[in-house]
Amino acid sequence: MRKNKPIKPLLTPWGEALDKRKPLNDYPRPQLARKEWQCLNGAWDYAITADKQMPKIWDGEIIVPFSPETILSNVQRQLLPGETLWYRRTFNFEQCKPSERLLLHFGAVDQHCTVYVNGKEVGSHSGGYWPFSFDISNFLNGDTTEIVIAVTDDTDTGDEAYGKQTLNRGEIWYTGQSGIWQTVWCEKVPGTHIEKINITPHYQTGEVEISVFITGSDVTGNDRHPSHRLDDRYVKRDNDIRIKIFDSGSVIAEDTLTTNPLRIKMPADFKSWSPEHPFLYDVEIRAGEDTVTSYFGMREFGIINGKHGPVLSLNGAPIFHHGLLDQGYWSDGMYTPPSDEAMIWEIKKLKDMGFNMLRKHIKIEPLRWYYHCDRLGMLVWQDFVSGGGPYKPLVVQYAPWLGFNFNDRKNRYALHGRKSEKGRNIFLRDAECTIDLLYNTVSLSVWVPFNEGWGQFEAASMAEYVHKKDPTRLIDHASGYFDQGAGDFHSYHIYFKSFRPKPDPLNRILALTEFGGFSLAVDGHTSSDILYGYKIFKDTQSLNGGIRNLYETDVYPAMEKGLSASIYTQVSDVEDEVNGIFTYDRKETKLDMDLSLQIAETLHELFKKTVPIINDYKNTAE
Repeated sequence: MRKNKPIKPLLTPWGEALDKRKPLNDYPRPQLARKEWQCLNGAWDYAITADKQMPKIWDGEIIVPFSPETILSNVQRQLLPGETLWYRRTFNFEQCKPSERLLLHFGAVDQHCTVYVNGKEVGSHSGGYWPFSFDISNFLNGDTTEIVIAVTDDTDTGDEAYGKQTLNRGEIWYTGQSGIWQTVWCEKVPGTHIEKINITPHYQTGEVEISVFITGSDVTGNDRHPSHRLDDRYVKRDNDIRIKIFDSGSVIAEDTLTTNPLRIKMPADFKSWSPEHPFLYDVEIRAGEDTVTSYFGMREFGIINGKHGPVLSLNGAPIFHHGLLDQGYWSDGMYTPPSDEAMIWEIKKLKDMGFNMLRKHIKIEPLRWYYHCDRLGMLVWQDFVSGGGPYKPLVVQYAPWLGFNFNDRKNRYALHGRKSEKGRNIFLRDAECTIDLLYNTVSLSVWVPFNEGWGQFEAASMAEYVHKKDPTRLIDHASGYFDQGAGDFHSYHIYFKSFRPKPDPLNRILALTEFGGFSLAVDGHTSSDILYGYKIFKDTQSLNGGIRNLYETDVYPAMEKGLSASIYTQVSDVEDEVNGIFTYDRKETKLDMDLSLQIAETLHELFKKTVPIINDYKNTAE
């Protein structure tokens, strides 16, 4: 058993400059934005109790939205199973007009929470990675409103998703965190308002498809279901839903929603989205008294035939995904980036180094992270968040290295930590929530339901479900291990040995979805005295030499076998792991810029030799 050694404080530059009175105060939902909103981040009262009784004495202040385990929260205490984490704060909300509602939003709270407003319970939520909201209009009774939140977290001991969090951190498993870790905010909306929109670009026909979902008592009598879909009766009766599409502030297309979804024809010379030219169109949707803004990009992810088998395509042209494994952890905020500027810096820096893709690993980010990938041009592979357990190391760690492959059907659930029927049902719930949440993300190209057998079950059926739910993206159904012969990829994770891929009998895309993990500890920039990596180097020169050699001996030769994606491990150090190209505090870059650009250029040139030239699609550089 690992010993849970303490983590040393390590601040990022953005954590050092953080204004704790108003942290992370950018609008949290860029693809469904309204002008009138209020950020509720900042100092809240907190307490941790041994039971579920509301505290009479509070322990101090916590900086929301940072988990109590983090440096930036000003708390640095771990919530344990059976304990309750409490939050309290008062706000002055302007009273709603009879035709208005006040919605209280939470970006994410890990894992279970109950919300009280002025002493009355308004609702509960489970699932530590997904946003939720409550209508608190009827709970306001004066100028001052008290909000109290009760949180419990089983971390890796229950059935909820937990990713790489654990109560017994070490090596590739990280400190468990809890509570509010994304922005808390509120907004005023009309009584009948837009609840959700779906935007689907149809690249080949030059159209964009928009679906509008509304909620409110005027939709269907007294029906206030939060996900009620706008139906034809409502459209024909009111005929007041107007959609406008903008290019740099000028209207280039508009229409009235008479069918749902509605397809709008784009100009014949519409602009494509790509990593090189990440052009985004703005959208305005007016529905009665409600107005929201959004955006989209014209792009199409697909597969085409190369000289050595199928390869990835974007807008009909072949593209090599040159990426990094991205854990999404920060030394001072853990799950929570310390600022918008921190996210922007990292994405831009990685693009400047020649990378065009990030695999978001076993975590869902705040929506602003995806927004920055969209506007800066960084492709995203999105993992579903894993749960289940306890995992058997013989199965999920050692068996694949020895060449064993187990099926994940009913008789093998326990092998992958999925014996609990409740846990399997929660995963299905979370899968739907994940696709719904991120469907509009322009840069998201690939879904990854399972990783290395962690909580894996019925992966082939899951691939079918994901494809039915979202046919616009590709699927790596079982990343690395325990391939069930499904999805669009033959996906390899290679550490400790050479990469020598075999022909895929199903003719799927060849992808090296994890490799490398070469490690270097930089003095003064590590948070743990225990160092972990797949190959430890003593200095920057030898590390860079090892990375160069790895690409030359393993990755470049695989291009002639049809390799279409490679994902190096990883973006940054995390706790014991020192295998990042950045240190955990993002203050040092270990991968040499010139070498990084040389690798990117070599991959590009080799890839061009293995694929055909496509002329029958729009130019992605428009």
